[in-house]
Amino acid sequence: MNLHLAVWLLLCLIWGSTWIFIKLGLDHWPPFTFAGLRFLLAAIILWVIVLLRGDKLPNTRREWLLIAWLGLISFGLSFGLVFWGENRISSGLTAVLQSVIPAFGLLLAHYYLPNERITVAKLQGVALGIAGIVVIFADQVKLGGASAAAGSAAIVVSAFLVAYTNVVVKLRCGHLQVVPLVAGQVTFGCVPLLALGFFTEGSPLDLRRTPQAVGSLIYLAVVGSVVALLLYYWLIKRVDVTKTMLISLVTPVVALLIGWLVRGEAVSWRLALGSAAILSGISLIVMPRERR
Repeated sequence: MNLHLAVWLLLCLIWGSTWIFIKLGLDHWPPFTFAGLRFLLAAIILWVIVLLRGDKLPNTRREWLLIAWLGLISFGLSFGLVFWGENRISSGLTAVLQSVIPAFGLLLAHYYLPNERITVAKLQGVALGIAGIVVIFADQVKLGGASAAAGSAAIVVSAFLVAYTNVVVKLRCGHLQVVPLVAGQVTFGCVPLLALGFFTEGSPLDLRRTPQAVGSLIYLAVVGSVVALLLYYWLIKRVDVTKTMLISLVTPVVALLIGWLVRGEAVSWRLALGSAAILSGISLIVMPRERR
């Protein structure tokens, strides 16, 4: 197994597990404050790493504005929608809906990245993955009603924002060092989340610090943010961005299994069939024709 594949699989496992920790934290803390605290803690850790390593910081106003823009979109707005949406649907369904990222990414990469054009195999693979999502989505929204529909829509919008920022990072941030790039984005992203949480949910100092909430926060900040983001941005610079975004097609399978084991979230035949379609779609994209 080569290093790129090992990192890819590790990210599937990490991000597949984050959805259940988000759900566990949301049992005790409101969504915007919880998301803001996650990235505040992650930002502190990342800047400590930058200082210890002596990494070179971006040195132009244009670079800092780009990092701020990406941070506001990919962490502030995107994860605000994720935490708000998952407060209304299951952790498994959240991960499934996030798996539309490659579909958006495929179109954006074709337009912005000359070396990552759409091919028949990519289209077939993404279509099969989306079909799997539709199979799962129809059943879950029917069970959850209007609230679930609103939460699901928020997750899909978040998925588009993630795909957009991934393509921009690949296109315009290749010359920047990974740790300062991630630290800057997380810092700019946590500010609006904390501000929105303060004005709509109350002071974070008033939160009831239960072991479940604090443990979820630490896991999401350290493993789900610091470790995962550094690995992901390292991977983006070395493989096609459309392949890195395929991680979001595997995480639903992991998330659904963990949600079933930890919280007893329902796993129906629709979930099994949809997950199989998603994995089949990935094989069409990443495997050479002779191996398929």
